[in-house]
Formats: sequence, structure tokens, C-alpha cells
Amino acid sequence: MDGPTDGARGAAVTAEEFGLKGPRGWAFRDIGIEAEPGSLIALEGPSGSGRTCLLLALTGRMRATEGHASVDRFRLPEQLAAVRRISGLGPVPGVTDLDPALTVAEHLRERALLERRFGGPLRGLLRPRAERAAQTRLRVDTALAAAGLDMESLPKGRRTSVRDLERLEALRLSVALALIGRPRVLGVDDTDLKLSDAERAEAWGMLKSLTEHGTTVVAVCSEAPEGAVVVRTDDDKEAADAFAETGRA
Repeated sequence: MDGPTDGARGAAVTAEEFGLKGPRGWAFRDIGIEAEPGSLIALEGPSGSGRTCLLLALTGRMRATEGHASVDRFRLPEQLAAVRRISGLGPVPGVTDLDPALTVAEHLRERALLERRFGGPLRGLLRPRAERAAQTRLRVDTALAAAGLDMESLPKGRRTSVRDLERLEALRLSVALALIGRPRVLGVDDTDLKLSDAERAEAWGMLKSLTEHGTTVVAVCSEAPEGAVVVRTDDDKEAADAFAETGRA
């Protein structure tokens, strides 16, 4: 099956002496990256070492304070908005949390409506309603397939509440929601958190499949999988210690 980003290439990601300093000190510092389009970039390190801050900086959600990075032709930190337009976020606690009271179908419907209204060209709104609805269904179904979320296997199918999802199912749903927007760069936080070895292998297999279809994936993890472009965030002991007291970065 075609991937959600077929027809749109991923984005190269580079960084040189990239850093972010906040009120508590350095979140991350001296980060260097050289990754081709369609790479799996693993931000590896312990909790509190600046992994999430780096993920948000590389996807245009946080402004770095030192060095520079590029996502495709867009330069960071100067072109944050442009990077946001070509990137999407899967699960990032505190940023893209799923609503436990909503069902899977409600989450998908809400994201599809937002994407149709704000994520595409204005001319798309002028197409016949039936054509727009068919395109939306195709986009949602393609995103679900790419994320490996089998709706029929859920306890109540599409009516399953988020609170009833297993950790891996919730991860797949968050990724599918991001893929509806067809991002060229996908950010995923806490990829291997609270997963069994088998589930961890499934999660990495899903993300690697996305890269094979052209999407560049930036994933936070405690241990990078084989074949990933590994970026360690705890090499700077001073930066890690400064943010350790926050419990998470």
C-alpha cells in the first residue's frame, strides 16, 4: 500500500553546534546532525537530557539559542514557521496529548476536519462536497494503514475510547493523526517508553516503514535501533545536569 507521503519527498536535516539555553541552563548543546531525506533520526539519551527540547526545536516548535540547523531548505532558528508547515508531531506529552474521553473515530474526524480547513490549499474547499469527503476518507485510511492501526482489532472498533487503548495502539493513533497532514518530517517522542521488547520492535518497524516511503522521522528514545542516524543528547554533562531537576526534557 502506498504511504501517506508518496509524491512528497522527505527533508534532509542538518545541524551544527545547535543548542538551546533556558532559565535552568542548557537543554541541549553542541548538537551536530547530517541526515538525508527519508532518514530515521534517533535522539538517544536518558530522560532529562534535552531530547524532547531538541525534537521540538528541529520541528520548529522551540527556538534554539546557539548554532544553526536546516530542515530541507529552511534554516533554524530563523524560519520556524516554514519548518512547522512541513513537519508534524506524533505523540509528545504536554503538546499533542490524546483526549482520553474521546473515541478513536472522534480524534480522526477532528484532525481530518482541521486538516481540510487549514492544512490544504484554498482551492480544495471549492471542490464538490462528495469529492472532498472521499479524499478525506482516503487520507485517513492511508494514514491508519501506514501507522499500522487496525481499527477492527480494537475492543470497540472505531468507538474505542483512547483511555482503553494499549500503549502501542495509542502510539499508532498519534502517528496516524500526524500523518493525515502528510508531513515531510515526523517527530515522535518517547518512542520506546513502557513498551515490551516485542512492542518496541513493532514501533520501530512502523517508523522505519514510514522512512522507506520517504518521510523523515525524528524519534526520541532511550536506545536507538540499528540503522538509525543516532544523535546523543547526554554527551554534554553540564547540559544534562542542568535539566535533570525538571524530571523531563
